[in-house]
Amino acid sequence: MKMKLLRRFWLFAVTVVAAVGLAGCNTVPVTGRSQFNLMSTGQEMQLGLTSFTELKKQAAISKDVNANALVQKVGQRIAAVAGADMPDAKWEFVVFESKEANAFCLPGGKVGVYTGLLPISKDEAGLATVLGHEIAHAVARHGGERMSEVMLMQAGGQLLDSSLANSDPRWRAVASVAYGVTSQVGVELPHSRKQEAEADEIGLIYMARAGYEPEAAVQFWQRFGAFNQQQGAAQPAFLRTHPTDAARVKHLQELLPRAKAEFRPAK
Repeated sequence: MKMKLLRRFWLFAVTVVAAVGLAGCNTVPVTGRSQFNLMSTGQEMQLGLTSFTELKKQAAISKDVNANALVQKVGQRIAAVAGADMPDAKWEFVVFESKEANAFCLPGGKVGVYTGLLPISKDEAGLATVLGHEIAHAVARHGGERMSEVMLMQAGGQLLDSSLANSDPRWRAVASVAYGVTSQVGVELPHSRKQEAEADEIGLIYMARAGYEPEAAVQFWQRFGAFNQQQGAAQPAFLRTHPTDAARVKHLQELLPRAKAEFRPAK
């Protein structure tokens, strides 16, 4: 009986993994990857607009004139080249007052930069690395893809639970936990890391097309890696949502020849 339940569990797990990995409804710009996404662009953009509107009401917006001018300047240059791949975007760049070293771009082109990131980005090219990466997430529709993945995982879990409805409750609970762990460690986290690597690649091409030297991306991630080391120990690689800083630097170095070919000096 136990082996039968385990076989059912692995059948559902493998089916979900295969569906996420093989289904492709859209093509990601720049990389050409096939993407499984159940969300429409309109749905994604509305979610992005709603979330950004609420965030601006709740978070402190920086009044630093120089910081705002820098983010607007770099952001608009990156948006100008990314716009060909996301023509319906409603670009907006806001600097939020926070010690957090982070930035984001919500679906539809709503971009936020935290002031804590600016000392690490250091200059225009460093900031272009960050904004290129974040804008790439929106252009590649990674948010909708992640939500689609979650919906698929939930459906798989419900099917598994339904198939075990008449089984021993203890084994039903074990199967549910095992499915959740396998989904997260075997699918969600690796996929998240792949999306981050893809955003690095797309962002590198965007910043090169916008007239920023591609080597600056490598230098930024080296600085960010040093910053992370100062913050303490990191999680094991297989439990991370992002690639390690060393892996990002290596990946970007491998992409430099293509990025240099795309480089167009600013006029």
